[in-house]
Amino acid sequence: MALKSIQYRTNGTCCGLMNVIIEDSNNKIYDVEFIGGCPGNLAGIRQLLKGMDIQEVIDKFQGITCGAKKTSCPDQLAKCLIEYRDYSAQKIEK
Repeated sequence: MALKSIQYRTNGTCCGLMNVIIEDSNNKIYDVEFIGGCPGNLAGIRQLLKGMDIQEVIDKFQGITCGAKKTSCPDQLAKCLIEYRDYSAQKIEK
């Protein structure tokens, strides 16, 4: 199993940094660590994400807001995964 580790600096959320580990061979979340933010909620999200397909996470999390903020920790994770997906697709095309 090949694992790809990504560090993603968030924008506009209490969580300042995400460490995302993806099973590169099947595009599934292996683990996610949130640095900062709401510890209980993010620990729950972390457990739910393990084994999920990255496209499914994007579809479910993209556009979620937090209070008056225009983004949220889940939305920022979706942005991270979109960047990973698009970058991976470009590598395959070349």
